[in-house]
Amino acid sequence: MDRYPVVVERDGATFVASFPDVPQAHTVGKTKAAALARACAALETAFAALMGDRKDIPRPSPARGRLTVALPPLSAAKVGLYRAMRGAGISKAEFARRLDWHPPQVDRLLDLRHASRLDQIEQALHCLGKRLAIDVQNAA
Repeated sequence: MDRYPVVVERDGATFVASFPDVPQAHTVGKTKAAALARACAALETAFAALMGDRKDIPRPSPARGRLTVALPPLSAAKVGLYRAMRGAGISKAEFARRLDWHPPQVDRLLDLRHASRLDQIEQALHCLGKRLAIDVQNAA
């Protein structure tokens, strides 16, 4: 799962969390911990906007000792599906035709705020010649 470096800096009475690889993603908190707690939502919001604008989702740069933030697993799977679609040059409408789904089903599958089922993501990835891989790791 991609982990995005995050920088947290004091700005007056608040802390600002920003992502060097995703300039659209930033948030604030009264404490460093509060800013970090909101960082994942900021990253998801930025990715949702990029997907809505049909733009590429940037890959993370190496952490190099910086703090990192990862998307929740379901959102990460959806971003992976979106990248696979873009890589294959397939529009949402064409993808719906290939899956024999209604276009709103594809829209929901790519909506980072929608609670899609993993089996649907797996089916969609299979249509692109891809598969979903899940890994369990020790907590840091």
